[in-house]
Amino acid sequence: MATVQQLFSLEGQTALVTGGTRGIGQSMAISLAEAGADILLIQRDHSNQTTKSAIEALGRKATIYTADLSSNASVSALVPQIVKDGRRIHILLNCGGIQKRHPAHQFPDEDWQAVLQVNLTSVFTLCRDVGAHMLAQPADLPSNRRGSIINVASLLTFQGGITVPAYAASKGGVGQLTKALSNEWAKQGISVNAIAPGYIATDMNSALLADEARAKSILERIPAGRWGAPEDFKGAVVFLGSAASAYVSGEILTVDGGWMGR
Repeated sequence: MATVQQLFSLEGQTALVTGGTRGIGQSMAISLAEAGADILLIQRDHSNQTTKSAIEALGRKATIYTADLSSNASVSALVPQIVKDGRRIHILLNCGGIQKRHPAHQFPDEDWQAVLQVNLTSVFTLCRDVGAHMLAQPADLPSNRRGSIINVASLLTFQGGITVPAYAASKGGVGQLTKALSNEWAKQGISVNAIAPGYIATDMNSALLADEARAKSILERIPAGRWGAPEDFKGAVVFLGSAASAYVSGEILTVDGGWMGR
């Protein structure tokens, strides 16, 4: 029987991470490295080295692969290149995402397409390609697993939001995609789960934080009495990436200070 320390360990594993340059994604990428994983960072370019340096300071390996999540051709080229380089992917963390705000009756086609491509289509493409790669690997991870896929959902997986119809549609899609893939892959030793962040003080929510009345009304509804921080996701991502969650699949783990319980 494995100890708790062994269950949560990611020693010898490699995680592929999108959206890891800042905020929640950066915190989660570094957390996976702290648990022992080497990290493949998907970035638009090599200019931002902050996360890479932080991971290397832990004694782990970090490699940047460039791709543009707004181009599905670019996303589709990623996994073949990584596999060609002789790497095995044990964990996929899809954290890349964008936000566009307009009243629904004025929402432009191009912004709808952009949000759906980055937040949903690129997530599916990476899940599909990494899933196929994992299925071809031996079930040699602790608890006879082949790997873990972790998508980033949202409170808007469950709620509709205001002036963000594309984002709500994309995150609702991420929740259902997570369940659909779990139904096919859980029996093959691949867990597929999602993390749904609540209201977190990051760049993504700068418009909400700048709106004093809205920010106040949100804070009043959070039972924990504070907005979340990127560090609040460290435990959740290591849990879902490791053998500690071997019998957890198709789950959307909400990290929201109690918001959804209200």
